[in-house]
Amino acid sequence: MILIYTDGSCLGNPGPGGYGIIIKYENGNTQKLSGGSKYTTNNRIELIAVIRALQQIKETGQNICIITDSKYVVDSVTKGWVYKWEHSHWLKKGQPVLNSDLWKILIELLQLNDIKFRWIKGHAGHEENEQCDSMARTKARYIQCNRCCQ
Repeated sequence: MILIYTDGSCLGNPGPGGYGIIIKYENGNTQKLSGGSKYTTNNRIELIAVIRALQQIKETGQNICIITDSKYVVDSVTKGWVYKWEHSHWLKKGQPVLNSDLWKILIELLQLNDIKFRWIKGHAGHEENEQCDSMARTKARYIQCNRCCQ
């Protein structure tokens, strides 16, 4: 099983944001990635982290567990909300679903592998989550500084 850990950080909501990813492959290799956006929301950057992580998996049919502290991401998928939104043409109570552009990408990626989601409490001493959080905050601060200093 491939283990994927993700976290996002946003300085302001909205504001500059970053994400951190750790992917642990079955062969023992580990991949760490980070990135970010000049203007995003916390929920959006959490979702981007999961998408970027899944885009790294080149072979289809893999068993993957995504471990994140984002209830927004975990609940939206595991409780089936995202599929209800898709079925309702990306409307929720008559209003456009937030981040539908990203949810559409995630739905496509979810079809490529056998993916399970696991929520963990953030800032609770979980080693990989803490590493992802550090990478995300570092990237968000870097983006904030470069945005302000230009």
